[in-house]
Amino acid sequence: MADFLSARWFEEVNETLAHAPTPPRVVAPWRLVVEFTGAPATGPHALTLTIDDDGARLKPGDHLGAETLIRLTFDDARALSAGRLTSADALREGRLRVRGDLGPAVALLAWARDAHHAR
Repeated sequence: MADFLSARWFEEVNETLAHAPTPPRVVAPWRLVVEFTGAPATGPHALTLTIDDDGARLKPGDHLGAETLIRLTFDDARALSAGRLTSADALREGRLRVRGDLGPAVALLAWARDAHHAR
């Protein structure tokens, strides 16, 4: 598996999303931005998950029109990506902050993580 947030990591995740089962139903388009505190200056400070009529995709950076914003540390984001931390545990432990609609965010993050780890 590629390094978290590297160009190759985004390629792998998007390849997985392109072949994953249909994502949970949301009103499209829908965007989730995940911002990382303490991210290395050499990489992205955020990522955006977009669901629309063309499917699901992840890209580096943020989107001002996002329906949901999640903020967490870079280390916790890396642990979520690797499956060492669940979004439910991170939320329960106060390790992530959410602004916007949380319902679709939790379902879609779990779907994206499971699709990526099933690869």
